[in-house]
Parts: sequence; structure tokens; C-alpha cells
Amino acid sequence: MMGMVTQSQASQLLHNKFVVVLGDSIQRSVYKDLVLLLQKDAYLTTSQLKSKGELSFENDCLVEGGRLGTMNNGTSYREVRQYRTDHHLVRFYFVTRVFSPYMKSILADFDHGLKPDLVIVNSCVWDVSRYSREWALEYRDNLRKFFVQLKNTLPEDSMVVWNMTMPLGKKIVGGFLVPEIQHVGPLLRFDVIEANLYGASLANEFGFDVLDMHFQFRFSLHLRTNDGVHWNAVAHRKMTCLMLEHAAQAWAVQLSNPDDGKTVYRPPLLQGPFPQTLNSSGPGLKTEQPRQHNGFGTQFYVDNIPRPFTAGFHSFETGTFRRGGDNSASSWPVNNFVMKQKHRRPYNPYAREKPRYLYKN
Repeated sequence: MMGMVTQSQASQLLHNKFVVVLGDSIQRSVYKDLVLLLQKDAYLTTSQLKSKGELSFENDCLVEGGRLGTMNNGTSYREVRQYRTDHHLVRFYFVTRVFSPYMKSILADFDHGLKPDLVIVNSCVWDVSRYSREWALEYRDNLRKFFVQLKNTLPEDSMVVWNMTMPLGKKIVGGFLVPEIQHVGPLLRFDVIEANLYGASLANEFGFDVLDMHFQFRFSLHLRTNDGVHWNAVAHRKMTCLMLEHAAQAWAVQLSNPDDGKTVYRPPLLQGPFPQTLNSSGPGLKTEQPRQHNGFGTQFYVDNIPRPFTAGFHSFETGTFRRGGDNSASSWPVNNFVMKQKHRRPYNPYAREKPRYLYKN
């Protein structure tokens, strides 16, 4: 088996974190793979990847929509899922448009309730296919409205990751591609490239992080399913590894391999106190002299799953992390992994609950 992040490593990295996933059926599989990995070292099955709206998946629960409502392939379909334990909270919202009255209601949930530590979002394929063939101006306008409201809603220490849409096939067979728009199927793979440019550029403009999944999977098309849209379990585990590694760097967690005790080095994205080296054997911290950041190496541009890494319990009380100077990562499109925002965590992750003062009343 190829090296991958383990259940223990993912659980420790996301300890006391609230993660929100927003998007379409591919983002739903992103949510499912993360929920599965938080519980056991296993891949999603084909039936799990294909299922939607089920009442329960791997100890999560269906909160709204899905089989609690009307199952359909329309733009009004809703599905809200949540996985909750004493130290993990992961929530998924199915959306078909990047900005709409429904998206406003989701952002209102964040404004009046618990603030997410990590938001993973993508909305593209439905936007460019189901509403209008003259989608470009409206999509850009909706992206800007969404990013403005999202930035005004979330606290500064929340991390937002915009996942660029993955490559589509020449022939597309999907639930979203209803008979009325079958004729646009062969063109969608080109529309997605243009839409990715708009989404990544605006996300970068508003200071959000960008993961270029289109670039990452350009040579992994064999992992795409026969419908030309969705991806298999191996691809989704690779996506999970990339996202967790990205989050670890943003939170100044230097990852290590528990098998050989050696640190798996990743270029530091934050400047400040020496980065923390974490081991799964316990909460102890080590420090190392930071290396000069020279961009992301070739380990991000390979078709196999990244090398195994761990992320043990960590405390940000030992120092304040900041970006800037020569150690900061370059911005998109020069660098496909964009870190634009400070992600501080001024709380003790060993505590069962976060301090109330971190959130608005």
C-alpha cells in the first residue's frame, strides 16, 4: 500500500476542530472520506461513494434534506450531514450555487452559532451548467458576493480553503446533467477550466487559501469513474491527504513519521518561533531550526498519495505564529497552494471545549 495519513494522525490534527465542507457530490465524498478517516484506516466503498441522502453514514447523521425530504436531481435538492464526537465536529452542506438565498442561510448559521476552524468549499459544475449558458459574468458576481459575506462572517483565525474543480471527462453522465442540458456535456470540461481561473483568482484576492485539485489530478485521470465527473476512493484519500497536510502547515504543525521516528519535512509557511515537531507517542514537543522556504517541492506534484505523516496533540500557547518575510509562500498562480491568512489558535487543544470568548454572541 502507498503511504497515507492514518486515523490516529487525522484525529490528532483535527482534535477540537470544527470542519465544514460546502459543495456538490464530489465535496460530499470529501466529507465522507474525512469522516471515515477520523474513525478507521479504510477506503470508502463504491456504494458509499454513490449513495446520497442516506440517514446515516459511519456514525454521522442526516440533519436536513436527503431522505428526510424529497430525493431529486434538481437545483433545490438539500442535504446537511454532521459527524460529532467529544473532540471532532464535521458538517457538510450540499449546495448547487456558490451564492443564493440558501447559501445566505448557511452563512447565517455560522454568524449566530459555532464558528468553523476550517471551511473546505467548492461550487462550480452546477453553476456553469444548470442555470445559464451565459454563466461567466453571473458566476464571477456570485463568487465575489460569497467571498465578501464569508469574510465578514468568519473570524480571522478561521481557515477557508477553496478547492478548485477537478478535471472533467469528454463524455459526462451524471445526475446533475439532466436531459435538457445533455448537449452542453462535451463543453463542460473547458468551462471548468475558465471557472477555476475565476474562483482561484477571487479566493486569492480575498485572502483565502487555494488548492489546485485540477492540477493535482491532471495525470491521475485513471482514478476518475466512468461517468466522467466523480472519482474513486483512492483519489479521495489523496485529496484528504493534501488537505490535511495543507492545514497542518497553516497551523504550524511540523509532521513526523511514527514508523521510523524521523520528521517528514515540509517547507514552513509561517515565520516565528521554531516550528513544532509532533510525534504520535505523546503530546511532547520538539523544536528544530526552520529551513529557508523556497516554495513547494516536487512532493506535491506526484500521482501517488503523499508519504505518511503524523500530527500529534499540539499547543499554541508556547508561541505566536505569524507570516511574512522570506519564509512566506508565494501567492497563486505562481504557487498552487496558497496561504494568505494568519491562522492562530489561542486556545488549549487539550480542553474539551473552546473558550467562549472566541465567538461572537
